[in-house]
Amino acid sequence: MPFYNSEEERKHGLQQLQQRQHLIEFCYTVAQKYLFEGKHEDAVPAALHSLRFRMNVHGLSSVELVPAYLLLAEASLGLGRIVQAEEYLCQAQWTVLKSTECSYATHSLLHRNLGLLYMAKENYEEARYHLANDIYFASCAFGTEDIRTSGGYFHLANIFYGLKKLDRADTLYTKVSEIWNKYLNNHYQVLSQARIQQIDLLGKRFETDTGLDEAQEAEAIRILTSIWNIRESTSDTAPQKTIFVLKTLVMLYHLMMNSSKAQEYAMRALDLAREQQLSDQEQNSIQDLLSLISAEDAHPVT
Repeated sequence: MPFYNSEEERKHGLQQLQQRQHLIEFCYTVAQKYLFEGKHEDAVPAALHSLRFRMNVHGLSSVELVPAYLLLAEASLGLGRIVQAEEYLCQAQWTVLKSTECSYATHSLLHRNLGLLYMAKENYEEARYHLANDIYFASCAFGTEDIRTSGGYFHLANIFYGLKKLDRADTLYTKVSEIWNKYLNNHYQVLSQARIQQIDLLGKRFETDTGLDEAQEAEAIRILTSIWNIRESTSDTAPQKTIFVLKTLVMLYHLMMNSSKAQEYAMRALDLAREQQLSDQEQNSIQDLLSLISAEDAHPVT
């Protein structure tokens, strides 16, 4: 702990530390967002800033540096720089090995990135091993049905899909869709209850949001859109699975207050339900979603 000569110096020091922590989190979130959007080149400066700020606050050998190394590794993979990615991952692994206080969440991120590395090298056996460890550590940290665990399932599904093991891939894509659907619907219910209470108290509407940061929103869009694209190829044989993902995307964009995108996906779902002559109950549920979006759009936040 630093030594302060006065209470004023102590407060100033703490304020500086809080500002640095804020910069660390901000740069990390920005870099993550760019990575989920596929903008790997743009992610590098933010990831490097995150690493430098972490070094200034925590020192050169702290486990707190690992998330930044992993961002840089993922950006390098996205740019096709596999050797550079391996160097960052080796640094992250070495830092974790030396640490006695590494969290389950950090272990999860490390294995996820190692899984992505071996996927890029087409060593799918090793990739599956690391993604299984990712899921294990994420489950220990957050639970098996948490959105922060879903990324491991998603990447594992992609491996099985690429290997034409479609039944296994289908099971995992379904699990990922259900995790996101449950999170978004539960969050909407909480917001709805809060909105009712606020209208009663203040006569104002409660602003809609996802409960996610920008990086998590970008991750949700990337994962759910990828699954929808895969589901579209089997819409004739399993239209309900395609509609389920579309309805999840509708709720995501609705909570993000992007009504045009929400309506677009809702109409896609309704058109598919009609085309496949699905039950009136299914069609009515989609109509209800469209009505919800229209009602919210007609009464902007005051």
